[in-house]
Amino acid sequence: MKRTLLKTNAFIKSAKDFISSHPEKGEIINNTLNSLSENLHEPKLKTHKLKGNLSGLYACSAGYDVRVIFEIIRDSNTGVESILLEAIGTHEEVY
Repeated sequence: MKRTLLKTNAFIKSAKDFISSHPEKGEIINNTLNSLSENLHEPKLKTHKLKGNLSGLYACSAGYDVRVIFEIIRDSNTGVESILLEAIGTHEEVY
């Protein structure tokens, strides 16, 4: 089931900052977001639930040291799931 990707303002800012600092990662990030939309449990994404102060959110890998933080949200009227993108960056930047 394909899910819609929704971007928070924080995600948009972190993505712009990250890609301007790491332009070579742009294609990998784009491919990761496409895969996430298609199948968030794709093994190469290494999707996992977060704990602690990020409890309720998920993370996936976009290459060796790049993480995408997101939330799975459901429309209360239709039941359709979407992915709310929260942040992107290195492991140290997002955790």
